[in-house]
Amino acid sequence: MPHPLDAATVRSWCGLALEALGRERERIDAINVYPVADGDTGTNLYLTLESAARAVEAAFDGQASAGTAPRLADAIGAMAHGALIGARGNSGTILAQLLRGMTEVLAAADGSGEALGRALRRAAASTYEAVAHPVEGTVLTVATAAADAATRRAADRATGAAEVARAAHEGAAAALRATPGQLAVLGRAGVVDAGGCGLVAVLGALADALCGEVSATPVAVRADAPLPRAAGCVRAADGCGDPDGPAFEVIYLLEAGDAEVARLRGRLDGLGDSLVVVGGDGLWNVHVHVDDAGAAVEAGIEAGRPYRIRITHFGRATRAEEPAMTARAVVAVVPGAGLAGLCVQAGATPVTARPGEPPASGELVQAIRQAHAREVMLLPNDPELRHTAAAAAEQARTEGVRVALIPTRSAVQGIAALAVHEAERSFDEDVVAMTAAAGATRYAELAVAERQSWTMAGVCQAGDILGLIDGDVAVIGTDLVRTATTVLDRMLSAGGEMVTLVLGAGVPGALGERLERHVRERHLAVDTVVYDGGQQVVPLLIGVE
Repeated sequence: MPHPLDAATVRSWCGLALEALGRERERIDAINVYPVADGDTGTNLYLTLESAARAVEAAFDGQASAGTAPRLADAIGAMAHGALIGARGNSGTILAQLLRGMTEVLAAADGSGEALGRALRRAAASTYEAVAHPVEGTVLTVATAAADAATRRAADRATGAAEVARAAHEGAAAALRATPGQLAVLGRAGVVDAGGCGLVAVLGALADALCGEVSATPVAVRADAPLPRAAGCVRAADGCGDPDGPAFEVIYLLEAGDAEVARLRGRLDGLGDSLVVVGGDGLWNVHVHVDDAGAAVEAGIEAGRPYRIRITHFGRATRAEEPAMTARAVVAVVPGAGLAGLCVQAGATPVTARPGEPPASGELVQAIRQAHAREVMLLPNDPELRHTAAAAAEQARTEGVRVALIPTRSAVQGIAALAVHEAERSFDEDVVAMTAAAGATRYAELAVAERQSWTMAGVCQAGDILGLIDGDVAVIGTDLVRTATTVLDRMLSAGGEMVTLVLGAGVPGALGERLERHVRERHLAVDTVVYDGGQQVVPLLIGVE
């Protein structure tokens, strides 16, 4: 029996779409040859939808606690926002924009078949606006075909949303089958577009949710067989990908205005390709493939406030069975964009944490996978992430990756560990050296007290500057510079050869210069290095080696 297009149906759609992508994930990963043959399109779509589903559940929970029922606008808006903040890869970013386009119509519509048709039309058009250089034979083509079919079916105002959704699914499936003839790389591999394949699964779930009849028919990935050869047969080694393409995929969320984002698009378009910028109302998801990952992050810093930065190095295939693997890699959790760029320069894969939103173990596992290395050092850089990082390491080990968890409790300890990392020596020797360097680094941070409270250094008031050494409050002050110099003097009273200062977002560089001068004048033979970390909340991180 058909269901109305309402909040409950959106919730059901999320669940069914997540199930469908869970079933299809490996098949979609296996046919991923465009724009980069890195075998993760299915996984990226699944993770994007998982974030969307969590947001919808949170919306329902919030409304229930308030004693009200969510509206269609609430549910579809939550779905789009969840997809935006959790979008992974090129395909996930485009899916997030499709959902946002639907929201622009359905947030003020009645859930009729005609409204769904208009929503799908707006969704398809919005993806072309978000992609810097649209290519036919991709998910964009499939989305347009779905919108065309839905619009034709919705021309009869008496047609319900369930019939329109089924027409959209059928139109998308037909367009998907034609993609090998539209995009040469797909034709050579004998497969359909991976992103389009995922969209067909998502639209099928929408039709099932509205029709009240769940089907689990696999999406055809090629005309003559349900599953292509081993994933490696369609990778760059077979001439299907571009081995000379950009080396890195860079993704981040960005808080910025429309004008700044317009300039950012031009800047990133000149740095690389596969540029997709989606979002609006001050929050954007930026995706680009570049050779200079640091420059892509810096462009985001100039435009606004980037966070949740993910940088993935593309492994190039060396065998038909698997992508290229490096011997060793480092994955580090960092609190700011500046530190993320520093990690990239050091050859590490950063996972950027936002205040109050630490990365989940699944996000760390994904970063380990995307490092494409047989051996990985994982730097949590936060005592609160100890168990999360341990769970991620254990999961990665079951997948055949040798993972060492370096017990770093602060970003400055992570910097010290990275400084001694040498991939040429044995794994065990490298782990020992990095662990020793982290352990030999005392760490401190300056924070602003949010309320009156008792500390180990006495009672603090809201707005006081707190100097925490090795995690405990040691100094309470009212001035950032004086508190910082007091903390430095206490730490250096026990000796030290190197001071590392990491400035937070909005902290003037003059602070670093003043503290560097203080160390030079008061503590002979102690070197100082200053970094612009870009971390929020904590204005200053200090390390003493």
